Amino acid sequence: MPNLKQSTASLWTSAFVVAILASSPCRGAEGSNPDGDFRPPAVPLVACDPYFSIWSQADTLQEVETTHWTGKPHRMSSLVRIDGQTHRLMGGTPDDVPAMQQTSVEVLPTRTIYQFSGSGVAITLTFMTPALPADLMMLSRPVTYLTYDVKATDDQTHQVEIYFDARGELASDLPMQPVEGEVVASEQSKSLKIGTVSQQVLGKRGDDLRIDWGYLYIAANKSSDAGLRFGSPKAVRDQFIESGELNDDPVDWPQQAGDVVGAVTLDLGKVDQDGASEYLVLAYDDLYSIEYMQHKLRPYWRKDGWDAADLIDRSVEDYASIRTDCQRFDDQLMNDLKAAGGQEYAEIAALAYRQCFAAGKFVADANGQPLQFCKENHSNGCIATSDVFYPMAPQFLLFGPTLTKSVLVPFMEYAASDRWTFPFAPHDLGTYPKANGQVYGGGERSAENQMPVEESGNMLILFGALAKMEGNADFAAKYWDQLSQWADYLRQKGFDPENQLCTDDFAGHMAHNVNLSAKAICGLGSYAMLCEMRGMNDQADRYRRVAAEYADKWMSAAKDGDHYRLAFDRPGTWSQKYNLVWDRLLNLNLFDESVYQTEMAYYRKVQNRFGLPLDNRSDYTKLDWVLWTATLTEDQEDFSALVHPVHRFLNQTPDRSPMTDWYFTSTAKKRGFTARPVVGGVFLKMLYDDSVWTSYANADRTEASGWAPMPIPPKVETLVPTSADANIAWSYTTELPAGNWYATDYDAGEWKSGSGGFGTPNTPGAVVGTRWDGRDIWIRRTFSLQSLPQQRVGLRLHHDEAAEVYLNGQRVAQLFGWSTEYELVEIPAEVLREGENVLAIHCHQTGGGQYIDCGLDTIVPVDAGSGESE
Repeated sequence: MPNLKQSTASLWTSAFVVAILASSPCRGAEGSNPDGDFRPPAVPLVACDPYFSIWSQADTLQEVETTHWTGKPHRMSSLVRIDGQTHRLMGGTPDDVPAMQQTSVEVLPTRTIYQFSGSGVAITLTFMTPALPADLMMLSRPVTYLTYDVKATDDQTHQVEIYFDARGELASDLPMQPVEGEVVASEQSKSLKIGTVSQQVLGKRGDDLRIDWGYLYIAANKSSDAGLRFGSPKAVRDQFIESGELNDDPVDWPQQAGDVVGAVTLDLGKVDQDGASEYLVLAYDDLYSIEYMQHKLRPYWRKDGWDAADLIDRSVEDYASIRTDCQRFDDQLMNDLKAAGGQEYAEIAALAYRQCFAAGKFVADANGQPLQFCKENHSNGCIATSDVFYPMAPQFLLFGPTLTKSVLVPFMEYAASDRWTFPFAPHDLGTYPKANGQVYGGGERSAENQMPVEESGNMLILFGALAKMEGNADFAAKYWDQLSQWADYLRQKGFDPENQLCTDDFAGHMAHNVNLSAKAICGLGSYAMLCEMRGMNDQADRYRRVAAEYADKWMSAAKDGDHYRLAFDRPGTWSQKYNLVWDRLLNLNLFDESVYQTEMAYYRKVQNRFGLPLDNRSDYTKLDWVLWTATLTEDQEDFSALVHPVHRFLNQTPDRSPMTDWYFTSTAKKRGFTARPVVGGVFLKMLYDDSVWTSYANADRTEASGWAPMPIPPKVETLVPTSADANIAWSYTTELPAGNWYATDYDAGEWKSGSGGFGTPNTPGAVVGTRWDGRDIWIRRTFSLQSLPQQRVGLRLHHDEAAEVYLNGQRVAQLFGWSTEYELVEIPAEVLREGENVLAIHCHQTGGGQYIDCGLDTIVPVDAGSGESE
């Protein structure tokens, strides 16, 4: 095996980021783009993590309002004033301001570049997210730069002022949430800071959610001629349109997030053919990013004690060098992608790159070492899902061992703990951003609806790929007991899988899955390779023989004339055998060359206009798997034949959302899934060239070793029971009460009395004592404490939907959206009193199920763990 970590000199002296090449003139109707220039279905603007992720879902930047990847409004806008006349650069409003002509858009690995022209000037607006992988401190920065390069296109000089604004929505889950803002200054910068009033840090988990804790910063270099202010969108834009400046009218905080903007103006002065340039910094300090086994983890960029001021000042200080580094990185990566697979492949991979990194978060453990948690965007919101980071892995493998290990460590620590009791690998660590234990299928408690062969094969293969990169199996030795157990499981169960799910779980359970069997065989071959690297020759020979025997049986049992079957017992069926790629990549040499040639010839016959279907059951496909399957023969003509229809799909799909990985190959319509990290799998083609893989892997400049063990979750004990644990009487009303209904001395004598919880029986996780099916309910409960707890305290709360919670007259939580079970929301312990305490809650419902109930728990730390606690 080549030692990829030690072979070739480093490509980089800097860092790493991704984007997408889409150099093309603007086009008209959705889905009308012919083959040719690349039109992304949606264009990444801010692409930092699952919460700080903003896209333009149209051909031109002024055609629609910008959105979060979920499609919910995350509105940014930009105007330019040229010689007193205002033009719109970004956003669909104000629609009475004419849009400046957009002449092109180019999406590269770290940059999206828009070109505009009109009124005697040319404007280049660049969104730059420095996702430079060689330097994790840089990659983890939640920062995007907006650079405005302006020059005259005639012989005149032009007075130019730039305007930018972002709504409070960028710091909230829902636009009606109250936010507060302030202007802050530091050594290098001046910034607008905005965030929610509630600040329930890591207070909710789920898929279709946006962040509502931490703070958005819109920053300018302190030396720039920048004006900053908050206000209503119309008021501040009208000021700019009239004068090119902003007034300093005060804002009456709090405001609803959707009704207030932070606005910045940049005066470029008289601009001639030599041009002028200014930039802004968008940054998001989420304070804590991930909850891992109920310990809050800081973002990786904070590991050395940085705060938001440090982040912004360094971002300003580093701007010039980062701009150079991003351009260099983009040029090199795009050239290598073109050399590996052609222009169309490079365009797909560049778009996938930024989306993949933006669907996860890098945090620091107790030793300051990096952990990466990916989010299963738009499929179920799971965190650190094995069958999501398995297809995602090629992007992480390409750029070095640190990135790869950062994904594997938290998953493997959980698998090695007493929490996981099954002989196969887990599926996930929870629901983003809370990695507190598996939730999929039967969770930790049942083997029902698990993916035993799938996940075990995933992990053995990924450890094999990492060992190939490093030239040793030292990292695998840390988790040898688990890897050996999973290899034994595959030896017993892997060749002819029982009725179970695979990663393509949307297709349902299936027994005798041929592609899943191929994964198990490659997993066994990977384990044999690991044994050999560790000097365990007898064990290596044993598992290599098993893998070879299974491969021989597979080639016979799966053969169906001119192709191989979907399932061993289903003649006349077929499927993509994407898992076979590891036989070649890891030099396992288990399957005959004829298998790859036979399958590829069949794929080229049955693929549709927009791609190769996943299998014969439907004409939908998975984009990541097509790009894997395309590499099977290592023939460039075969690769291009399968990649071209995928490129056509991205060009012509009518669904203007961040890249889906699940779509219909007949119509180019999205079947489901948006903005998932699995698209990092398109980088698999780059791993076939050891010299290319080595050059990028050797660029890894982050020294990472000595990860902390998984933190032991704190012990949670009931302080005040919920209605799920006891028959609890509450006072309640469904009519808006007069006065301070939450005060301790409020007279609720006219309210009704009922048993908690309150809601409808069809609500997930509800234990209904009193039916409530209206819009609003107010509930109060009194409880006594003989002594105050010495530990941290949290609400044990189930809310559907929005809830505001008061304890002894103080608001301790304001929660939007809904939960599907009782969750812990930490609150200040000092609000409790000895003797009588009053808990009062208002819950508001808009549709669907509904429920409200609450108790209190104490939180007793077991050890310091690998995170910090507030």
